[in-house]
Amino acid sequence: MIMSGFFRFGVWQNFFRAWKSGYSGNLEGEGFTLGGVYVIGAGRQGVLLEHREKEFGDKVSLPSVLEAAEKIKPQAS
Repeated sequence: MIMSGFFRFGVWQNFFRAWKSGYSGNLEGEGFTLGGVYVIGAGRQGVLLEHREKEFGDKVSLPSVLEAAEKIKPQAS
């Protein structure tokens, strides 16, 4: 993924979007690991939201995270 990620157009779009908005990372660490976000409900609710980065800088939608978090039902004891 190192070289293929470097040549992807979307990666460069994400880089320039972050740069224009004033983001400056510390550039420490590996830097080649993609991340993700999971919202997991209580008990048997399971996974309410799953977002896996497909390319570097791929962001999750904050409204979808909040919507999924609102669906979490308290577990009866």
